[in-house]
Amino acid sequence: MSLLAYQKLKPSVVEYLDEIPNDWPLKRLGDIVGFAQGKAHEPYIDDDGDYICVNSRFVSTSGKTIKTCSLNLTPASLNDILMVMSDLPNGRALARAYYVADHGKYAVNQRVCRITAEKAHPRFLFYVLDRHPGLMQNDDGVHQTHLSNADFQKLKIYLPSISEQTQIAGFLDHETARIDALIEEQQRLIELLKEKRQAVISHAVTKGLDPTVPMKDSDVEWLGEVPCSWRVIKFGITHDKAELGGNYEAGESEEGLPLIKMGNIGRGKVKLDKVEYVSLTQDIDSGHTLKEGDFLFNTRNSLDLVGKVCVWRSELYAALYNSNILRISFNKSFVGSSGFVNYLLNSNLGLEQLRLIARGTTSVAAIYYKDLSSLSFAFPSPSEQREIERFLDIQTSQLDALVSAAEQTVDVIKERRSALISAAVTGKIDVRGWQPPARVQSPELAQEAV
Repeated sequence: MSLLAYQKLKPSVVEYLDEIPNDWPLKRLGDIVGFAQGKAHEPYIDDDGDYICVNSRFVSTSGKTIKTCSLNLTPASLNDILMVMSDLPNGRALARAYYVADHGKYAVNQRVCRITAEKAHPRFLFYVLDRHPGLMQNDDGVHQTHLSNADFQKLKIYLPSISEQTQIAGFLDHETARIDALIEEQQRLIELLKEKRQAVISHAVTKGLDPTVPMKDSDVEWLGEVPCSWRVIKFGITHDKAELGGNYEAGESEEGLPLIKMGNIGRGKVKLDKVEYVSLTQDIDSGHTLKEGDFLFNTRNSLDLVGKVCVWRSELYAALYNSNILRISFNKSFVGSSGFVNYLLNSNLGLEQLRLIARGTTSVAAIYYKDLSSLSFAFPSPSEQREIERFLDIQTSQLDALVSAAEQTVDVIKERRSALISAAVTGKIDVRGWQPPARVQSPELAQEAV
């Protein structure tokens, strides 16, 4: 798709824009909209409530994450724009906007505001305001940002005529819908690849790699049949040691020993993007130093995250672990591969068993050692465990590469989507002559728009 540029431009007086169409006047947001802050609806949160509580999570997920409440203190109406006013430094929610496209019952929560377009096309205004650079510049990257009424009232935007706003909004509605369809297609591919990854793991750790071997009843309901040569044993006798870490004070200074905490334990791997360090001036127990092949088990977290497990592969020269993590050293006569156990407990079947023994609430849950040790699993010989681990390392690496490529594609498409919106609402492209095609084209052609 080829779009023209405006022929007559003028210098912009707004610092983050260079030139603007000559006939676009500069307006103060407070002069063209109605504005209201949301109110605290937390006391009225109710799973059976009649109103959607519009909090920052709802807005930043485009309405996919929903809480309901029983009372509506700040209602929103069709064509209103709801915007997040507060977020952590470098957060993804600040100034994120949500467009009310239906007659639903929306209750605007605190730290979210309601903007009603009074002298502008509401859909055009939505595209202009979503993550607007004039609002985003309030984020200094250090402190939590709280946008004020004045920040909104004094915000300056260039506003074409109503007819041109309508044309731009129609163009963006059409083109972003096509791009979003392509994004959804890629995201479905990502989910299918992840499902295949889990299926490959689950089959290998419960049935083995040879489809011709004879099977037997495991006498464990969730396992079903297992290869005849595999031993069904309780997890508690597979290891020599199971120890919790220490209560250490840690900070961001990189002097001392890294401390692995529950936030560093991912599903199947250690995450080292945020590591804290323990000063050597503290009393350190050498028994809390991690060794190659140590099996790490997260015993405490929210209900959906507790039970994450991974293997320490000497990602760092030396590291400690804290008291929320259980370190397990396996008996070689039972377990020849910590990696096999890692795959086993991160398989769909393993995760299901861990969720069943987790105790606590949605926000805080724990898995206790005595419950973990009582679980029964089927183990092949140590040599076969190592063979399965090598197979799964190769298979999961290939699938992970495909997932990563698809995720990068989504990121690129999203960047192009944002660039297209910015170009349209700041006069970088002239869409006054654009007309929607007579027939709907395939989502792949959405890339032409960017």
